[in-house]
Parts: sequence; C-alpha cells; structure tokens
Amino acid sequence: MVATKKWFVHYSFLCVAVVALVVRLAYNLTVAHGYFPLHDSLTYQTIADHLRLDGCYCFSPHVPTVERAPLWPFVIAGLEMLIGPSNQGVRLFLCFVGTGTCLLLFCFARDLFGLWFGFLSGLIGALYPFLFMYDGWLYAESLYTFLLLAFCYSLFCFHRSPEKISPWLPGLLLALLALTRPNGLSLLALFWLWCGLVGWAQVLSWVQVKRCWLCVSLVTLLFVAPWTIRNVMVSGAFIPVAVGDGKVLVGAYNDSVLHLPYYLGIWVRPEESVPQMNQSFPAVCTASCEVKRDAAYRSTAWQWMLSHPSQLPYLLSLHFLNTWQNTTQEADLPSNRFLERRSSHKLMTATKLLTPPLLLCAALGFVLSWQRWRDWIFAYLFLLFTIVQNIVLYGIPRFRAPLEPLLILWAVGVLWWCMLHLRRLRKK
Repeated sequence: MVATKKWFVHYSFLCVAVVALVVRLAYNLTVAHGYFPLHDSLTYQTIADHLRLDGCYCFSPHVPTVERAPLWPFVIAGLEMLIGPSNQGVRLFLCFVGTGTCLLLFCFARDLFGLWFGFLSGLIGALYPFLFMYDGWLYAESLYTFLLLAFCYSLFCFHRSPEKISPWLPGLLLALLALTRPNGLSLLALFWLWCGLVGWAQVLSWVQVKRCWLCVSLVTLLFVAPWTIRNVMVSGAFIPVAVGDGKVLVGAYNDSVLHLPYYLGIWVRPEESVPQMNQSFPAVCTASCEVKRDAAYRSTAWQWMLSHPSQLPYLLSLHFLNTWQNTTQEADLPSNRFLERRSSHKLMTATKLLTPPLLLCAALGFVLSWQRWRDWIFAYLFLLFTIVQNIVLYGIPRFRAPLEPLLILWAVGVLWWCMLHLRRLRKK
C-alpha cells in the first residue's frame, strides 16, 4: 500500500510537470510564434543587451538607469550569454518557470488538502490560461509569480515544521522578489506584519518568530543593499530598488482614463497623458534626470487628484473592477499581438469561459478557508496588499498574476470542503 502511494505521488508529480510544460511549449509555438519584444519587454531586452555587451545597466548606451528592477534584465542577459541572443530561449526558460509554479501548486495543495487535491490543483494550474499566457513574452510576471508562490509555500512549511525548514530559504526568496519589481521591497513590511500576527496568535513561539524575522530580514537587506548603493552612486538619490511610482501615477490619474473608452480606468503613457512635461526632459535621461522626472510625474498626479476629488471614487472603483476582468488589453501579449490567429481566438474563448467560474469558486473558497486561517495568514495579507495596491495605482488582470495560484488553491479548497462534509454525512 505504501509503495503504491509513493508510486502515485511520483506519477502525479511527473504528470503535472509534463502537462504544464507541453501546454506552455504549445502556447509559444502557436499563439506566441514569431513574437518579438515591444513596450516594457523591449525595455528589459535592451537593458539586458547593454549588460551583456557593455557591462552597463543602461537603457541608452553608457547611461545608467534606475527605472527598472534589476533581477529580470540580469536573468535575460545571463540566459543570452549561455544560449545566444534569442527571445525564444528566454521564453523557453519561462516555460520551465511556469511549470515550476504548477509543481509548487501541486505540493502546496497536497500539504493543505491531500494528494488528490494536489494533483487537481497542479493540473488546473497547468491548463489555466491566466497562468500560462505570461510564459510567452518577456515581462517579469511569470518569474515574480513563481517566486511569490515559493515564498508563501516556504512560510507555510516553516509555520508547520519550524525545526525542519530553515528561515534562510524564505529570506532568499524574499530578496529575489524585492529585486524583481520596483516596489518589491514592500513585501518585507508585509512579512514583518506576518511575523507579528503568527506570534500574537501563538501559531509559532516568539523565539521562532524572532529567529525567522531576523534571518529573512537580514538576507533580504543584504541582497538589496548593493543595488541600493549602486543607485545612490549613479543618481545621487536614495533609491532602494528602482523609481517608477510617479510614472505609474501620472498614467493612472489624468483626463484620458476618465473619458477615453479604451483607457477607461487603466493607464496611459506619459507621452500621451502629460506630453508637455514629458518633452521638458531629454530623450536620453541620466539616472538623476530619471529621479527628477519621476518626482515631477508624481507631483502632477497628486495635483490632478486634488483637483478631481469627485471623480476619484469612480476611478478607484474602476481600478478594483478592472483587476478581475476575464480578458486583458495588454498590447504586447501574444494573443493580442496576433489576433488574426485561430489559436489566439481559441485562447481568448477559453479565458472568457474558465476565468469567471474559477474566480467565483476562489471567492467561496476564501470564505471557507477561515476555518483554517492559521495556514493562510500570509495569503490573506498578500491578497489585501494586492487589492489595495491595484486600487491606489491601477488595476488590470496582469497585476492579478501573482494571486492566480492562490486563487486556484482557494477554488480547489471548495471541492475539498464539499468532499469532507460528504464523508461526514455518510458516517452519520
């Protein structure tokens, strides 16, 4: 019996890995065939090219930048040094990253609900469009989602078996997360809040909490500190990871997002939202220039908010609602870039059909999960953090990407809860 169970564990794990990888490869060979970087992905690619060729973290030749978090451009540069300058190789790497996310889903759900539900969660992750569509372009969503789920799972394992899991592992994962997005370091504050809650709720002893807090904080700050020092040296300003909040705010708070149907409640490039201000800065902007420009963007956004107080509730509600859309307007997404393809139409149809029921099940699973709230503390905090962040900045389905694995876990939790109560009824 034990041998049979071990065989099924290995078989189901391998099955999830194969299905996830095949789906992602098929997506890249059909929907994303012929993809080349544009928009943000072109920025990442350009920085990676300068890293590889010139040894400079630059967008323009020999002009250092502080506008992008460093991990993803460094990953692209490293991959292209190994396999040559090809976005296909980077997208192949993302296929394996996405497969890793599905395997983490398998392990997480197995530990929460049991082996069969772990298998089901892994398969849903393998087939769910909003988990694999980000493995076909050169944005950082797939990597960030993998690291975030790995961090959540490491905290879950630590609180269940603190003597078996080293706190250095979540520390390393949080450090990588902090270097993946400009606001990634804010997750450190979220982790500190988690430490306070698990200590207060006596999920862990205060000695264990302090040890975890110290290790994770130390590793994260040690990893981020060299990049912060580099930013200070090139810009003359204290920039922990990257600037960019001003650019986001000025694109999210302007007249266009209120009146133009295509941009309603989302984001408009500064070149369109504040063209005169954008033109007042040079096209090739040094790091110190980028800091000043971002501050000017931020000031303009705040002035717009103060002058439009009656429109803010409507705009903020749009930010919330847009987060949960079942389609995405991302111009660089392969399914939008190549709309004429039959494979793109099939993917969009699948997205529209599968997303609403999964979100509804996840909402129900979120409510039911309160019965085991100790297992979900960081997931609750991250859900709240993501929602608040999307409301304050702007909401699109891409910003929901790190939540997708957690939504799948909550959705599968509904099935687990139903099975549990059916068994209890049968025993009665």
